[in-house]
Amino acid sequence: MTLRKIIHVDMDAFYASVEQLDNPELRGKAIAVGGGSKRGVVSAASYEARKFGVKSAMSGALAQKLCPHLIFVKSNFDRYREVSQQIRKIFFEYTDLVEPLSLDEAYLDVTENKMGNPSATLIAQEIREKIKEKTGLNASAGISINKFVAKIASDYNKPNGQKTVYPKEIASFLEALEIRKFHGVGKVTAEKMYGLGIFTGKDLKEKSLEFLAENFGKSGPYYYNAVRGIHLSEVKPNRIRKSLGAERTFSENISSEVYMLERLEHIAEEIERRLKKSKVAGKTVTLKIKYSDFSLQTRSKTLSYFIASKELILETAKELLYQEKMKDSVRLLGISLSNLNTDKKVKVEDEPKEVYIQLKFKF
Repeated sequence: MTLRKIIHVDMDAFYASVEQLDNPELRGKAIAVGGGSKRGVVSAASYEARKFGVKSAMSGALAQKLCPHLIFVKSNFDRYREVSQQIRKIFFEYTDLVEPLSLDEAYLDVTENKMGNPSATLIAQEIREKIKEKTGLNASAGISINKFVAKIASDYNKPNGQKTVYPKEIASFLEALEIRKFHGVGKVTAEKMYGLGIFTGKDLKEKSLEFLAENFGKSGPYYYNAVRGIHLSEVKPNRIRKSLGAERTFSENISSEVYMLERLEHIAEEIERRLKKSKVAGKTVTLKIKYSDFSLQTRSKTLSYFIASKELILETAKELLYQEKMKDSVRLLGISLSNLNTDKKVKVEDEPKEVYIQLKFKF
């Protein structure tokens, strides 16, 4: 079987870097995109800010505490999409097998490429140089025989670097890797693995398939194969959208269900707009609730028919809201629609990394 040559390109601090590119006064300074309001959340942080522990998904208040001289900048997704399209055009100069994951990262299969270049490493280098030349931005890349290893490798020499993991190096590369570096192992899973004596890829590899399935359920076989470098997923140019949602963080915690319904109506209206734009509908409605103590709860209901209207989405969300009593005041509400009718292969294009989008309404 011919081994694939996969490149994972990941832009360095993309949103923040675009802001620094457009505004020379911000270059070399600690900046955060988003998070500037009282209850705002950081969307991206420059490397200058990351040195102080500032990172995406962090509250603006905590970011400011960690980095008192942090500069907050409003996000401009129209601009980020514009730059992303420029970068994507470069990808297509080399291959049509491009799978965008978000505005700032993508997989490329260059096993057979338009340049006739047998070296994926050299192609990655060329792509990064062209991105720098045409946009002024830095990109990092990972190169290997599958998407899993390539994605891990792209983070290895960040920022503005690349890493090639050749077939004969995959076993030792993964065995030496800290378990939290494995794609698909989040904070909670990592803590559980630590409790089971799994700290590195080598530790994970020593566990049997039965052990991993018993302790991690359906994810067990994935971890078993991943640490052995087995990942057969192909680069898919047209990814199918699996869910669509929106959420809202409030400027102050709310406890009144009347206020919550008012906010949910705005969110349902935004989802309806996005569903119409994407020409999709869904059966499963999920209500996301984040309480004032930052604990998170989700409630879902699957209907027997597809819905796309604000009225039906809101009606189901109301039912989920009243499903059980709120345990505390609420700082965030979100609605998502999944189980979509995406048989027609609706493309996921130009979306931020987050599954949800943040809505800004006055409280």
